[in-house]
Amino acid sequence: MVCLTEEPTETLYLLGEQDRIVGISGFTVRPPRARKEKPKVSAFTSAKIGEILKLEPDLAIGFSDIQADIAAELVRHGVEVWIANHRSVDGILDYIGRLGALVGAAGRAQALVAGLRAGLDAIAAEAARLPRRPRVYFEEWDAPQITGIRWVAELVRIAGGDDIFPEHAAMSLAKDRIIADPSEVVRRAPDLILGSWCGKRFRPEKLAARPGWD
Repeated sequence: MVCLTEEPTETLYLLGEQDRIVGISGFTVRPPRARKEKPKVSAFTSAKIGEILKLEPDLAIGFSDIQADIAAELVRHGVEVWIANHRSVDGILDYIGRLGALVGAAGRAQALVAGLRAGLDAIAAEAARLPRRPRVYFEEWDAPQITGIRWVAELVRIAGGDDIFPEHAAMSLAKDRIIADPSEVVRRAPDLILGSWCGKRFRPEKLAARPGWD
C-alpha cells in the first residue's frame, strides 16, 4: 500500500499492519519511525507518480477532493485507489474500522476505535467542568483564510470550546470555508487561535502582523 496522506500510515502502524506500507506522505510525523522506514512519495496536493509506480502498490490510499488529480493519474496507470472523504469525528472512527477490515484486522480496528471513543468521552467529561467555554478560531489555510473542517469544530466542542465559525464548519469543501472578510475574525473575538495550515508550516508571527490582530 502507498499512503498518500498521514491517516492510513498512522492507523496501519497502530493496527500492527505497517509491513503492508511501501510508501508514505512526506508530512507523516506519527509514528516517528515511519519516516525512517518508508520512502516518502507524496505531499498533499502533489505526488511522485513515477516513484509510486516503481513500488508496484496493490492499493493507494488518500483523502479528500484535494487529491482527486493524484488519484486520477494513478488510476490511469492501473493503480487501484481509495480516496476516503470523512468530515466528522464519527467519520474518522468509521474510516479506521473500514481500513482495518480492508487489511483483515477488523477486530483490532474496532478495539482501537473503542479506545479512541473512550478517550474522547473522558475529555468531554473533563471539559464539562471548565468555568467557561473559550471561543476558538481555527485556521486551516492563510491565503485565502480558510477556517476548520467539521471534525475540527467537533473536537473543539468536545474539548470544551466553541468554534467562532460554526456555519463554515458545516461545509465539506475548503472553498466553502473561505472567510470572505478577514476582519470578521477580529469582530468575533476568539479567546484562542489555533493554526494548522494544510500543507505548509504554520507561522503564528504572520497572524500577529495582520491589521487589527494585535
